[in-house]
Amino acid sequence: MNMIDINAMREKTREYADENGFFLNHDPKALETVLKGLVRNLEKYGEPYCPCRIRTGDHEKDKDIICPCVFHKDEIRDQGRCHCNLFFSTE
Repeated sequence: MNMIDINAMREKTREYADENGFFLNHDPKALETVLKGLVRNLEKYGEPYCPCRIRTGDHEKDKDIICPCVFHKDEIRDQGRCHCNLFFSTE
């Protein structure tokens, strides 16, 4: 796994979190696992699909699970974190 790709994904997700009032997982190992999954999916499928959700293989259906997925804001509001434990609420 290319560390530049991991670092770029970390920066992209950090910027998104900052812009939306979230923060990234403070557990470095858990954060690295999700970031690697995003990079792997980007390299393999051309999109950073959520590594915690199952792709159907149909891009139109799967676009909902491109990170940040359409579910994350509701999950963060309701549970304090998204399904992947990537983004967390600041509350």
